[in-house]
Amino acid sequence: MHPRNRHQVVDSKAYDFDRLCQTNQELSPFVRDNGYGVLSIDFADPQAVKQLNKALLLSFYDLYFWDIPPQYLCPPVPGRADYIHHLADLLAETNDGDIPHGRKVKALDIGTGANLIYPIVGSYEYKWQFVGSDIETTSINCAKQLVKANPRLNKQVKIIQQPNQDKVLTNIIKPDDRFAFTMCNPPFHASPEQAAVGTERKLRNLGKSKQTLNFGGQSNELWCEGGESEFVCKMVRESSLFPQQVLWFTSLISNKKNLKVIEAELKACRVKQVRIIEMGQGNKQSRFIAWSYFNDTELSHTQQAWFN
Repeated sequence: MHPRNRHQVVDSKAYDFDRLCQTNQELSPFVRDNGYGVLSIDFADPQAVKQLNKALLLSFYDLYFWDIPPQYLCPPVPGRADYIHHLADLLAETNDGDIPHGRKVKALDIGTGANLIYPIVGSYEYKWQFVGSDIETTSINCAKQLVKANPRLNKQVKIIQQPNQDKVLTNIIKPDDRFAFTMCNPPFHASPEQAAVGTERKLRNLGKSKQTLNFGGQSNELWCEGGESEFVCKMVRESSLFPQQVLWFTSLISNKKNLKVIEAELKACRVKQVRIIEMGQGNKQSRFIAWSYFNDTELSHTQQAWFN
């Protein structure tokens, strides 16, 4: 994990379950010895995973309340935190090595979901201000509830619904907005059928049958026409409408093979910089792509103007 990630493995133990169960008592029934003398949970049980991540959020990120509806995606907090920390490093590169902190640093989370994970982590770790957008009404209402229920989020997070499901940045970025970065965890699959196959694969990897459980996720969270590559390419095309309002546009990329298509789209849009940031959590490798319409000198000058 990123060295600033709060969820590092210590003494071969990923989590302090005694502490986590004190914070979230709903986690306790799911915690048991894994057969090797270490406390753990069944990571194939969506309720166990939800209560673990709820405990992490309540323990580490100054929240009074967090919940999501049944069948909505539950984020793995440690991996999501890595994205935030690597973005902080990206901003530091053209800020004399210093990570910019405070509410003047404004970020846009595309598809923030019912869980609101990135604004929760980023606003706590670096005191950044966030706008979270989504197309789905239930997700918007849940995100607003989380903001209302947690005093510190009231001052740092704003939720906006995207009225047009065919748009990503349009309607969200206003003429006077200035964002340090956008971030996104795009839908991966190109169809409901592909999403179902992906769920079955997860179950097999965890040694479970198809009937054992159902991984969460609404249709807009799991799939879109064209899948991940088309979603990000659409974002790239729209980013060209806001070249001077965002320092870095970014998105997670699950399938490394999609990078070639996305990089071709970026070249067509004549961006000045493209970065592929590799991340790793245990045996899992992930990455995000970042692009900017500013060169390094322009980024440095613009950051100074916007953040100071």
